[in-house]
Amino acid sequence: MGGSGEPPAGTPEGAPEGPGGEDEYRSVVFDESFVRAARLQEFSARERMSDHARAVRRRPSPHRRLSRQVVVLVVLIAVAFGTAIYMGVRHPYGSQAAKRPDPLRMTVIPLAPQGRVPGSAKVADLFARSPAAQFRLGAGGINLPATRRTAHFSEDQVVSALTTAKDYLVESSLDPDVLMGRAVRSPRVLLDPGQLDQFDESLAHPAADGRHAPTGWMVRFDPARTALADPGVRVQGTLRAAETDKETLEVSSDHTFVYALRPAATDQRARASLFTVRRELHFRFDRDDLRMHQAELLVSYLQAGPLACAADTTRVLRPLFADERAKAGGPAGTDPYATGSATALCGTLAGAAQPRL
Repeated sequence: MGGSGEPPAGTPEGAPEGPGGEDEYRSVVFDESFVRAARLQEFSARERMSDHARAVRRRPSPHRRLSRQVVVLVVLIAVAFGTAIYMGVRHPYGSQAAKRPDPLRMTVIPLAPQGRVPGSAKVADLFARSPAAQFRLGAGGINLPATRRTAHFSEDQVVSALTTAKDYLVESSLDPDVLMGRAVRSPRVLLDPGQLDQFDESLAHPAADGRHAPTGWMVRFDPARTALADPGVRVQGTLRAAETDKETLEVSSDHTFVYALRPAATDQRARASLFTVRRELHFRFDRDDLRMHQAELLVSYLQAGPLACAADTTRVLRPLFADERAKAGGPAGTDPYATGSATALCGTLAGAAQPRL
């Protein structure tokens, strides 16, 4: 350490620079940086009073201290990364991509009238003389039941499931744009993301296979031949919620919707008739669905009339209007050897379900 080189931080402040005077001691003047850089450190007077065999000790190398810090930093980063992966796998709100909801199973049954379809120029008379006379108007007919918490879900979560089911019924059964085939987004955004492919495939390539009928997802009429005679739809039905396991709530809905319709190409004064749709839907909710205000639709069962049994109800519903009759004959033939197709079904619309004019 006693060499004649310059101190590590340069010439000490205040040290004589010219020849003579104290310049002869320049080689033994050390500033603070020089002392800190020294590899050997002398024990203090107090430390020398102890039983030390040596007068000096070796200081750890700065590079050694730095390497230890790097190792500690790498370990901390590895632990944090591993924790993030673990939480991503175990977190109760895992990614939606990992979910695989069951496909919607749907049944659409046309109900054929036994005679002529009753009609009237006054829509109010049709409703007043039908079983829907006491039904409530629009969303007011879809009431939430009294709720209470379940073993694993709070009352707020049960209300959330019921509210989402109601919203889906409103958007898929009452929205005029959806009814006339002008929009599909409002019911679509309420579905579990895992079912969106099935929903989109149903609209792009409708099929009578019990999986891909647009009328299984929503009530739709053919706008080229059907118009609403009155925007007010009469509704009555029930909603029920139940816990199936500690991670799942299910909601069942059973509602009857009554629409006043007239042919699209006729004058507004044309006689109107009533068209009745009974929808039974079964929803399932996990905790992600409750948090995101969306539902998995499991079952859709629809009965609608007056319709002709031979009419194709896969893409849209084609009602029979005032004074029309259903043609003789049953539904389209069913081939028992064909796979992947649903059995054709048709029922008879009871006379009591029609207005008594």
